[in-house]
Amino acid sequence: MSTFDLERIGRGLPFEQALPALAEALAASGAAVVQAPPGTGKTTLVPPAVAGADGVSGRVVVTQPRRVAARSAARRLAALTGTGTGELVGYSVRGDSRVGRDTRVEFVTPGVLVRRLIADPDLPGVGAVVLDEVHERDVESDLAFALLCEVRELRDDLPVVAMSATVEADRFARLLAGAPVVDVPAVAHPLEVRYAPPPVPRLDARGVTDGFLDHVAAVTADEVRASGVDALVFLPGVREIERVVRALGARLDGGAEVLPLHGGLEPAAQDRAVSGRASGSRAADDPPGGTRPRIVVSTDLAESSLTVPGVRLVVDACLSREPRRDTARDMTGLVTVSASRDSCVQRAGRAARLGPGLAVRCLTEQEYAVLPAHRTAAIATSDLTTLALDVACWGAPRGQGLALPDPPPDGEIARAEKVLRGLGAVDADGRATDRGRALARVPADPRHARALLDGAEIVGAGVAAEVVALLSSGRRSPGGDLTADLRALRARRAPDAATWEREARRLDRMVRGRAGGAGTAGMTADDAVGTIVALAHPDRVARRRGDQYTFASGTGAVLAPGSALAGHDWLAVAEVGRAAGRAAGEAGAVIRSAAPLDREGAERAASHLLDDDETAVFDRGAVTGRRIRRLGAIELSSTPVRPSPAAAREAVAAAIRAGGFAALGPDDDSVRLWCRLGLARRELGAPWPEVSADGLSERLDDWLAPEIDALVHGSRLAGRDLGPALRRLLPWPEAGRFDELVPDRLEVPSSSSYRVDYPAVGADDPPVLAVKLQECFGWTTSPRICDGRVPVTVHLLSPAGRPLAVTRDLGFFWREAYPAVRAEMRGRYPRHPWPEDPMTAEPTRRTNRRR
Repeated sequence: MSTFDLERIGRGLPFEQALPALAEALAASGAAVVQAPPGTGKTTLVPPAVAGADGVSGRVVVTQPRRVAARSAARRLAALTGTGTGELVGYSVRGDSRVGRDTRVEFVTPGVLVRRLIADPDLPGVGAVVLDEVHERDVESDLAFALLCEVRELRDDLPVVAMSATVEADRFARLLAGAPVVDVPAVAHPLEVRYAPPPVPRLDARGVTDGFLDHVAAVTADEVRASGVDALVFLPGVREIERVVRALGARLDGGAEVLPLHGGLEPAAQDRAVSGRASGSRAADDPPGGTRPRIVVSTDLAESSLTVPGVRLVVDACLSREPRRDTARDMTGLVTVSASRDSCVQRAGRAARLGPGLAVRCLTEQEYAVLPAHRTAAIATSDLTTLALDVACWGAPRGQGLALPDPPPDGEIARAEKVLRGLGAVDADGRATDRGRALARVPADPRHARALLDGAEIVGAGVAAEVVALLSSGRRSPGGDLTADLRALRARRAPDAATWEREARRLDRMVRGRAGGAGTAGMTADDAVGTIVALAHPDRVARRRGDQYTFASGTGAVLAPGSALAGHDWLAVAEVGRAAGRAAGEAGAVIRSAAPLDREGAERAASHLLDDDETAVFDRGAVTGRRIRRLGAIELSSTPVRPSPAAAREAVAAAIRAGGFAALGPDDDSVRLWCRLGLARRELGAPWPEVSADGLSERLDDWLAPEIDALVHGSRLAGRDLGPALRRLLPWPEAGRFDELVPDRLEVPSSSSYRVDYPAVGADDPPVLAVKLQECFGWTTSPRICDGRVPVTVHLLSPAGRPLAVTRDLGFFWREAYPAVRAEMRGRYPRHPWPEDPMTAEPTRRTNRRR
């Protein structure tokens, strides 16, 4: 079996000094965690070193977070061994594989490894696994690490090495059963760091500002002109890269080779950016007599997992694009945020790999100091539908028991399971069904896998594969109309048409033979797009209501102004984004890409959301019922019907929960009784009934059943005496004392009786008795109710019924306050008695003359 010449491969690489420590760690525990900064050579040296370790006889599988990194690492190692890619060293990524029978080291993406682990946890033919760049914390890398931790319990002959460029190595070592840490310090080339803050904001409501991108281009051009060295520029996304590449081309006017680098490029273009060139060599378009500096404008691809050779200058926008979940609108998307400080440090280090370097950060030093220290783990912010299916197929629903570096958030994993249940992929306990295992065998998002397999039966395998390739490409639809996008790709009018075509052919080969392939007769290619999108995202089937579209999930969004999709009643929506201002409408969301659909296609794709439901509404004292056919939250039809008792009961309960007892439209006497019951509960507690909105709605059958039965047959409640209904709640035998404990009226010294005003249920106010002052002569003790526990506040009124005083202590009032009241009132009301001694005077309702 072929072996690797480590001395030749590692010549000049700092990691060469750590090879003995790595061999010792593997011999001692069969596992290791390597901590080494970018550029030390760990990706180049560790895989062949592991392949040559004692006891390793199979293939060494090495993960790289991105396809371009896997291809690049394989080609570099193959070149160092003097062999072709696919011979001693190869790679396997989605849609592209170059391996042979004699391949000893195979670079793969984490997703490829996860698929293999789920298909066969024994990993036949694999002698060791190296997980590179585990610090990047993407979901599939975390899952691959966790699954391998379990596999090692079954295969103690499987060495596992986890490699990180940050200080998280100890954390991974603990999870990997206390594996030794092999630490390689950074190469100490001098690195100058400067700050070049922009004159405009970096971000606004729409994302990265054009003014800031122009600033990045200007800083880069000035530094390259001054130094003449190769440069690496970090930007968050494709749009920003394309704008800066154009700006640099205009500013430098051919004085530099400017190359973009991102995941959406053709492999050949990616390889050109990372291939480098030998010292003194010339590119085909370099000017005679010299070489132009190279400027690679990249996403964080080049941060740690990918090496761009020859770089001595780094210009960093200090921005990153990370996944974020919007649970309110059920959306997941990439959001531009400030990069973490550890990311900025890694980016800057790219300038000092070969010698002294310069890093320019496009913000102030104070702004840099307050950046987050570490990047957010993707598992905390991403859509976890694929993860949920993978762990279900593994036999660990919701990831329970797995050695994940961070557990998935409960709310998001529950949402993901709900999506999978809708696809029939998991059962009520979260375990994978046969259908789920079939979806998991398709290397795609489970929703896209469902659209591919089911769509092939409806529209044909070829068309289904084309549309799913479009959906899974991650491309931003130029106009938001996926049907138009597909036409452009088929006609090769789109720059990514070749990549799309390869992926469509791969998916077609995968599904052909599983499905009929002919499709539904009479369905046009344009109709097929909406059908496949709806199969992938049945919760995003949307119906127009005015200017807004309502989704089957219950959320809503609007079309972007001027969208070609305007006017369609039904849409199958693939992507929704947040947007600021009026453009997003009340829903706060804008449809980024979609395809037209008809009602038949919507019902077919989202058949599990179809429901015939009888509902009732209580309003203005009456209950009205309707039978409603819904597609999720979309109302398809509504027919008046007589409500069932259960529906009427729920309608009344909902009205009470929303509006309290008043929602029933009771008369005044009923309201007074309700308030008295509320005071009894407040002051005396159980067994007196709880008559709040929740209390009344929960015990509806105990007190309002006859009235609800009457509502079903067309009766009304508004304005009715509900006192008898409320009294059904009174406990026995305590009910016999209710009127004594919480009296409706109180007798005053004049022998008259007056109603007590009780506070509303839930209020803390005291009960109140309003009575004319003259009727209270001789009343020295304020009244009390509830067996004397609750004092009644007395409002003493003038002969005209206007308030004179408020008191809970009549004795004090007569002694201290009455003389002043008498002095003021006797002249105003001379016909009424105002005795000097009210304590002994006769209480009366009459004037002096009538007495």
